[in-house]
Amino acid sequence: MKFFIDTANLAQIKEAHDMGVLDGVTTNPSLMAKEGITGHENIINHYKAICDITDGDVSAEVIATTFDEIVAEGEALAKLHERIVVKVPMIKDGIKAIKYFTSKGIKTNCTLVFSAGQALLAAKAGATYVSPFVGRLDDISTDGLTLIEDIRTIYDNYGYPTQILAASVRHSMHVIECAKIGADVITAPLSAIVGLLKHPLTDNGLAQFLADHAKAAGK
Repeated sequence: MKFFIDTANLAQIKEAHDMGVLDGVTTNPSLMAKEGITGHENIINHYKAICDITDGDVSAEVIATTFDEIVAEGEALAKLHERIVVKVPMIKDGIKAIKYFTSKGIKTNCTLVFSAGQALLAAKAGATYVSPFVGRLDDISTDGLTLIEDIRTIYDNYGYPTQILAASVRHSMHVIECAKIGADVITAPLSAIVGLLKHPLTDNGLAQFLADHAKAAGK
Protein backbone atom coordinates (compact mmCIF):
# COMPACT_ATOMS: atom_id res chain seq x y z
CA MET A 1 0.00 0.00 0.00
CA LYS A 2 1.28 3.45 -0.91
CA PHE A 3 1.50 6.21 1.69
CA PHE A 4 0.59 9.73 0.58
CA ILE A 5 0.61 12.68 2.95
CA ASP A 6 -2.37 15.02 2.84
CA THR A 7 -0.96 18.48 3.42
CA ALA A 8 0.58 21.55 1.84
CA ASN A 9 3.13 21.92 4.66
CA LEU A 10 6.59 21.52 3.13
CA ALA A 11 8.25 20.68 6.45
CA GLN A 12 5.81 17.82 7.07
CA ILE A 13 6.21 16.53 3.52
CA LYS A 14 9.99 16.55 3.96
CA GLU A 15 9.71 14.77 7.31
CA ALA A 16 7.59 11.99 5.78
CA HIS A 17 9.99 11.78 2.83
CA ASP A 18 13.01 11.55 5.13
CA MET A 19 11.36 8.66 6.99
CA GLY A 20 11.60 6.75 3.71
CA VAL A 21 7.91 5.88 3.53
CA LEU A 22 6.46 8.68 1.41
CA ASP A 23 5.01 7.67 -1.97
CA GLY A 24 3.22 10.90 -2.89
CA VAL A 25 1.28 13.97 -1.78
CA THR A 26 -2.32 15.14 -1.97
CA THR A 27 -3.35 18.69 -1.35
CA ASN A 28 -6.24 21.04 -2.07
CA PRO A 29 -7.15 24.75 -1.87
CA SER A 30 -8.17 24.44 1.79
CA LEU A 31 -4.80 22.96 2.76
CA MET A 32 -3.01 25.64 0.73
CA ALA A 33 -4.96 28.36 2.54
CA LYS A 34 -4.12 26.74 5.89
CA GLU A 35 -0.44 27.26 5.11
CA GLY A 36 -1.06 30.86 4.03
CA ILE A 37 -0.48 30.09 0.35
CA THR A 38 -2.73 32.43 -1.62
CA GLY A 39 -2.67 33.88 -5.11
CA HIS A 40 -2.36 31.91 -8.33
CA GLU A 41 1.38 32.36 -8.81
CA ASN A 42 2.18 31.44 -5.19
CA ILE A 43 0.03 28.31 -5.41
CA ILE A 44 1.71 27.24 -8.66
CA ASN A 45 5.17 27.77 -7.15
CA HIS A 46 4.12 25.79 -4.07
CA TYR A 47 3.08 22.82 -6.20
CA LYS A 48 6.52 22.93 -7.84
CA ALA A 49 8.18 23.02 -4.42
CA ILE A 50 6.22 19.95 -3.34
CA CYS A 51 7.27 18.11 -6.50
CA ASP A 52 10.90 18.91 -5.70
CA ILE A 53 10.60 17.06 -2.37
CA THR A 54 8.74 13.88 -3.24
CA ASP A 55 9.53 11.28 -5.86
CA GLY A 56 5.85 10.30 -6.18
CA ASP A 57 2.62 11.64 -7.58
CA VAL A 58 1.33 15.03 -6.39
CA SER A 59 -2.41 15.65 -6.68
CA ALA A 60 -3.21 19.25 -7.64
CA GLU A 61 -6.90 20.14 -7.48
CA VAL A 62 -8.82 22.12 -10.06
CA ILE A 63 -11.22 24.84 -8.90
CA ALA A 64 -13.33 24.82 -12.06
CA THR A 65 -16.65 22.96 -12.25
CA THR A 66 -17.47 23.09 -15.99
CA PHE A 67 -15.92 20.80 -18.58
CA ASP A 68 -14.04 23.40 -20.64
CA GLU A 69 -12.71 25.16 -17.55
CA ILE A 70 -11.69 21.89 -15.85
CA VAL A 71 -9.80 20.87 -18.99
CA ALA A 72 -8.05 24.21 -19.32
CA GLU A 73 -7.06 24.34 -15.67
CA GLY A 74 -6.08 20.68 -15.56
CA GLU A 75 -3.88 20.89 -18.63
CA ALA A 76 -2.10 23.90 -17.16
CA LEU A 77 -1.50 22.02 -13.89
CA ALA A 78 -0.25 18.92 -15.70
CA LYS A 79 2.36 21.01 -17.52
CA LEU A 80 3.89 22.17 -14.22
CA HIS A 81 5.66 18.88 -13.53
CA GLU A 82 5.63 15.27 -14.69
CA ARG A 83 4.51 14.16 -11.21
CA ILE A 84 1.38 16.31 -11.14
CA VAL A 85 -1.92 14.40 -11.02
CA VAL A 86 -4.99 16.48 -11.86
CA LYS A 87 -7.52 16.24 -9.04
CA VAL A 88 -11.08 16.49 -10.39
CA PRO A 89 -14.37 16.62 -8.46
CA MET A 90 -16.96 13.85 -8.76
CA ILE A 91 -19.48 15.71 -10.93
CA LYS A 92 -20.79 15.03 -14.44
CA ASP A 93 -18.40 17.47 -16.12
CA GLY A 94 -15.64 16.09 -13.91
CA ILE A 95 -16.21 12.58 -15.27
CA LYS A 96 -16.21 13.95 -18.83
CA ALA A 97 -12.94 15.74 -18.09
CA ILE A 98 -11.38 12.59 -16.61
CA LYS A 99 -12.24 10.73 -19.81
CA TYR A 100 -10.61 13.53 -21.82
CA PHE A 101 -7.49 13.64 -19.63
CA THR A 102 -7.16 9.86 -19.83
CA SER A 103 -7.19 10.04 -23.64
CA LYS A 104 -4.35 12.57 -23.44
CA GLY A 105 -2.25 10.50 -21.04
CA ILE A 106 -2.79 12.89 -18.11
CA LYS A 107 -3.11 11.24 -14.70
CA THR A 108 -6.22 12.05 -12.67
CA ASN A 109 -7.53 11.73 -9.12
CA CYS A 110 -11.33 11.75 -8.84
CA THR A 111 -12.08 13.35 -5.48
CA LEU A 112 -15.10 13.80 -3.19
CA VAL A 113 -16.26 10.22 -3.74
CA PHE A 114 -18.84 8.97 -1.24
CA SER A 115 -20.50 6.00 -2.96
CA ALA A 116 -19.57 2.85 -4.85
CA GLY A 117 -21.56 4.10 -7.86
CA GLN A 118 -19.44 7.23 -8.05
CA ALA A 119 -16.28 5.13 -7.84
CA LEU A 120 -17.56 2.91 -10.66
CA LEU A 121 -18.12 5.91 -12.92
CA ALA A 122 -14.65 7.25 -12.16
CA ALA A 123 -13.08 3.89 -13.05
CA LYS A 124 -15.03 3.64 -16.31
CA ALA A 125 -13.81 7.13 -17.24
CA GLY A 126 -10.24 5.94 -16.68
CA ALA A 127 -9.29 7.77 -13.47
CA THR A 128 -5.81 6.95 -12.22
CA TYR A 129 -6.97 7.30 -8.62
CA VAL A 130 -10.35 7.48 -6.94
CA SER A 131 -10.57 9.17 -3.54
CA PRO A 132 -13.35 7.88 -1.25
CA PHE A 133 -13.56 9.98 1.91
CA VAL A 134 -13.47 7.60 4.89
CA GLY A 135 -13.52 10.10 7.76
CA ARG A 136 -16.25 12.33 6.39
CA LEU A 137 -18.55 9.31 6.06
CA ASP A 138 -17.74 8.36 9.65
CA ASP A 139 -18.71 11.90 10.65
CA ILE A 140 -22.30 11.29 9.50
CA SER A 141 -22.55 7.89 11.22
CA THR A 142 -21.81 5.92 8.04
CA ASP A 143 -19.00 3.35 7.96
CA GLY A 144 -16.44 4.79 5.57
CA LEU A 145 -14.42 1.57 5.58
CA THR A 146 -17.39 -0.35 4.16
CA LEU A 147 -17.21 1.92 1.12
CA ILE A 148 -13.55 0.98 0.63
CA GLU A 149 -14.55 -2.70 0.78
CA ASP A 150 -17.33 -2.20 -1.79
CA ILE A 151 -15.06 -0.37 -4.22
CA ARG A 152 -12.36 -3.02 -3.82
CA THR A 153 -14.88 -5.75 -4.68
CA ILE A 154 -16.19 -3.92 -7.75
CA TYR A 155 -12.74 -3.07 -9.11
CA ASP A 156 -11.53 -6.63 -8.57
CA ASN A 157 -14.63 -8.03 -10.28
CA TYR A 158 -13.88 -6.21 -13.51
CA GLY A 159 -10.15 -5.63 -13.38
CA TYR A 160 -10.30 -1.83 -13.29
CA PRO A 161 -6.77 -0.42 -12.96
CA THR A 162 -7.99 2.67 -11.07
CA GLN A 163 -6.24 2.81 -7.69
CA ILE A 164 -8.30 3.22 -4.52
CA LEU A 165 -6.83 6.20 -2.69
CA ALA A 166 -8.46 6.22 0.75
CA ALA A 167 -8.81 9.87 1.74
CA SER A 168 -10.01 11.72 4.83
CA VAL A 169 -7.97 9.25 6.86
CA ARG A 170 -8.00 10.59 10.40
CA HIS A 171 -5.85 8.25 12.50
CA SER A 172 -3.54 5.27 12.48
CA MET A 173 -6.30 2.66 12.79
CA HIS A 174 -7.86 3.99 9.60
CA VAL A 175 -4.51 3.28 7.95
CA ILE A 176 -4.40 -0.29 9.28
CA GLU A 177 -8.01 -1.06 8.34
CA CYS A 178 -7.52 0.31 4.81
CA ALA A 179 -4.44 -1.88 4.44
CA LYS A 180 -6.41 -4.94 5.57
CA ILE A 181 -9.17 -4.21 3.08
CA GLY A 182 -6.71 -3.73 0.23
CA ALA A 183 -6.76 0.00 -0.52
CA ASP A 184 -3.98 0.79 -3.00
CA VAL A 185 -3.12 4.10 -1.34
CA ILE A 186 -3.94 6.04 1.80
CA THR A 187 -3.51 9.75 2.15
CA ALA A 188 -3.27 10.94 5.72
CA PRO A 189 -1.91 13.68 7.95
CA LEU A 190 1.63 13.16 9.23
CA SER A 191 0.26 12.35 12.70
CA ALA A 192 -1.57 9.25 11.40
CA ILE A 193 1.58 7.99 9.67
CA VAL A 194 3.92 8.66 12.61
CA GLY A 195 1.31 7.15 14.92
CA LEU A 196 2.03 3.74 13.39
CA LEU A 197 5.39 3.83 15.18
CA LYS A 198 3.86 4.00 18.61
CA HIS A 199 3.28 1.11 21.00
CA PRO A 200 3.74 1.21 24.79
CA LEU A 201 5.54 -2.14 24.83
CA THR A 202 8.08 -0.79 22.33
CA ASP A 203 8.68 2.25 24.56
CA ASN A 204 8.92 0.12 27.70
CA GLY A 205 11.17 -2.43 26.04
CA LEU A 206 13.55 0.21 24.73
CA ALA A 207 13.72 1.88 28.13
CA GLN A 208 14.57 -1.48 29.72
CA PHE A 209 17.23 -2.27 27.12
CA LEU A 210 18.88 1.11 27.68
CA ALA A 211 18.76 0.70 31.46
CA ASP A 212 20.30 -2.77 31.26
CA HIS A 213 23.01 -1.48 28.91
CA ALA A 214 23.82 1.31 31.36
CA LYS A 215 24.19 -1.21 34.20
CA ALA A 216 26.40 -3.48 32.12
CA ALA A 217 28.58 -0.52 31.19
CA GLY A 218 28.88 0.46 34.84
CA LYS A 219 27.12 3.77 34.38
